[in-house]
Amino acid sequence: MAAAVFLILAAACAGMMVLERRGMKTTLHLTFKGDIKRESRWLAQYGQAVCTAAAALLIWQLDKPRRGVVVPVIIAALGAGIVATVIKRLVSRVRPGRENAGKFLGPSWSHANYRESFPSSHSAAAVALSVMLAILYPPAAGIFWALAIICAALRYVLDAHWPSDVLGGIALGYGIAHVVVRIFGIS
Repeated sequence: MAAAVFLILAAACAGMMVLERRGMKTTLHLTFKGDIKRESRWLAQYGQAVCTAAAALLIWQLDKPRRGVVVPVIIAALGAGIVATVIKRLVSRVRPGRENAGKFLGPSWSHANYRESFPSSHSAAAVALSVMLAILYPPAAGIFWALAIICAALRYVLDAHWPSDVLGGIALGYGIAHVVVRIFGIS
């Protein structure tokens, strides 16, 4: 099942990338102000380092029998972010709204935010964290998935990524989390 979902997500990413390359209008150029701006920025950080550390600490503090899953949870989210960063540096896709937007510039190991669009590491880490938490706490799975989808959607809505970047990040995070689940025998 996990492999099928991963393949569907990867195919959706590839399909969206074809549409983007053919000129489909995908950027929104929206601006948020006040509370909406602050709240959206907070939600867009779900799955990142501080959020993942907080989730790990909550598991450690509140679920003593599952303390052994703290490391795999961190590995899944952190691993998704690291793999996404390596891919970003290998392909160097230019972010929306920048000169050469959408173009793949090829390998570059130096940091340059404008060319680190594909895949969305925020989406990858958010989905990886949600997969892990949803498996561990099924009654709250809807909340975890909602947070991941909101985070991923905001990466697009805030013009930080192309839709294919977000889908690629979702696929990557989903796949990495399921590999971690298998390696550590989590059920």
